[in-house]
Amino acid sequence: MKKDKQGCDLQTCLVCKLCVKEWKPAITHERKNFALKKGAELFKEGDPVNGVYFLHTGKVKVHKHWGEEKELIVRFAKAGDIVGHRGIGTELVYPVTATVLEAATVCFFELEFFQASLKVNQDLMYEMMMFYARELQESEKRMRNLAHMPVKGRIAYALLALRDKFGRNEGGFIDFSLSRQDLASYIGATYETTFRMLNELIQENLIILSGKDIAIANEEKLRQLTLAG
Repeated sequence: MKKDKQGCDLQTCLVCKLCVKEWKPAITHERKNFALKKGAELFKEGDPVNGVYFLHTGKVKVHKHWGEEKELIVRFAKAGDIVGHRGIGTELVYPVTATVLEAATVCFFELEFFQASLKVNQDLMYEMMMFYARELQESEKRMRNLAHMPVKGRIAYALLALRDKFGRNEGGFIDFSLSRQDLASYIGATYETTFRMLNELIQENLIILSGKDIAIANEEKLRQLTLAG
């Protein structure tokens, strides 16, 4: 990772936004800022945990591997999101890999300082507790979808969730260019099945594709597909 001399704005991530003003000098002193190119890894599955990262700019995918080629994407992260929190616990080993999808800048806090920040700043502690609760709820929904929902419904659910997280760009497309393979890995399906279901959604006028960009053309019908299974 290359050091980012410009640093963050002290307003994007939870630590900066929710800490009391008396703690800000400590944040300025302890933070480390890095710039990463597309394809770079923040950390790999099995690495020892040395801290947590907050995205200042860019997008990251958090994923797990099994076998030689299989991958499951756990979540996508955008500016302001925390990455690396899944490694905090008793074992202190990252259970996932974090890979940069587009050029990113990150703010890094060593684990000891981050834990001290939680103890000192009540609002930060509360927001982290709520964040973990939301993460657990979303994980349970995804497990249910993988077990019971047809692939087309999983695609519909994923596209709606990504639209809600990243919003739309000026052209009306989800503001997140997603490869077919990453979409397949996110919904737990093969590339071939995902490609076929996307074509069906296009033919049914539910979505519009332009390269890697996807737009939702009929939200009501797309949402109906998420009720199947």
